[in-house]
Amino acid sequence: MILPSIDSTNAEAQRLAPHMAGPVWILAGEQTAGRGRRARPWSSPKGNFYGTLLMQPRGGPAEVALRSFAAALALREAFVAVTAMPEAFALKWPNDVLLNGGKVAGILLEGLSAGQGVGHLAIGIGVNLIAAPTVAAVEAGAVTPVSLLSETDLRVAPEAFLDALAPAFARWEMVLAEQGFAPLRAEWLRHAARLGEVIRARTGSTERHGVFETIDATGALILRQGQDRVAIPAADVFF
Repeated sequence: MILPSIDSTNAEAQRLAPHMAGPVWILAGEQTAGRGRRARPWSSPKGNFYGTLLMQPRGGPAEVALRSFAAALALREAFVAVTAMPEAFALKWPNDVLLNGGKVAGILLEGLSAGQGVGHLAIGIGVNLIAAPTVAAVEAGAVTPVSLLSETDLRVAPEAFLDALAPAFARWEMVLAEQGFAPLRAEWLRHAARLGEVIRARTGSTERHGVFETIDATGALILRQGQDRVAIPAADVFF
C-alpha cells in the first residue's frame, strides 16, 4: 500500500489492524505527524523512507518484541543490497542502523494486546534516504543523524528500498519462526556497534556506564560494570 501523504504509517497501521487479513506494508511519500520512540517527533521530509509492516505474529509480548532484531537485520541487508557497501553499516542496540557511525534508520514497534499475546504488530521504519535531521533537532549526546545520499552519493527511491527490505524481512521472520532467536542474535552481534566498548544506557532517570558485553537470549543488553553483569531490557544507549 503506497500513500502520497499520511499522519504516520504506524497510525495508519493501527487503523487498518481491525480489518487486516494478512501482512501488509504501508509506504508513505511523506508523514505529517511522524514519531519515534517515546513519542519523539520524527522529521519526515519528502524523499525519505516511511514504512510500516502490519502483521499478526504468534507468541507472547517478549517473543513478538524480537521482531525489532529481524527488522534491524533486514534493514542492514537492504542497505547492503542498494549500496554494495557491507562494511559501512552497523546495528545500534536496541533499534537503530548506523552508516559510517551516524544514524541512518530507526525502528519503532507498536503492538495491540490480545489476552496473553499480541493481536497485531506495527513495525515502523524510518530511513534517511536523502535528508537527515540537524544535530540541533536530536537529543543531546545522541548519535549524529546522516542520510544515505550524503554519505554515499547514492539516490535511492523509497519504493526501490522497500523492494529490497520486504523480502529481507520475510527471510528473517522465517528464520525466527523456524529456528528461534539464536541465529538472529548471532548475526546481530556480528554487526553490533560498539560491542566490547564502554557505553551509557539510560532508562528514565537511571543511567549506567559499562562495557557492552553482548545481548542475551531475550534481546536484553548485557552491560559489564566491574565484576557485575547487568541485563537491561530497554534503554536509550549513548556512546
